Amino acid sequence: MVMNHSDSKALKNLSLDDAILGVLARAGAKTLSAPEIAHAIAAGDDWHGLLVPIRRSAVALAQAGRLVIYRKGKPADPNDFRGVYRLGLPRHD
Repeated sequence: MVMNHSDSKALKNLSLDDAILGVLARAGAKTLSAPEIAHAIAAGDDWHGLLVPIRRSAVALAQAGRLVIYRKGKPADPNDFRGVYRLGLPRHD
């Protein structure tokens, strides 16, 4: 997913939850890793500091049913997951 400078700037003005959901909406049905989302939000800036806040927001958003946390391609319990994870929007099949 390629983000241009104006996309990144617009995302910075949103709350972190809204920025995460915005990046995922642009990705469509694809899942994204936390570093991919952090790069999209803070393109060119130091994105490493966003990784922990993204995880916290992802847990809250998953508990609210607004996104899904995936581990090894399967939905994970937002209250009990470790290691590498990806985020995606809920599917409405």
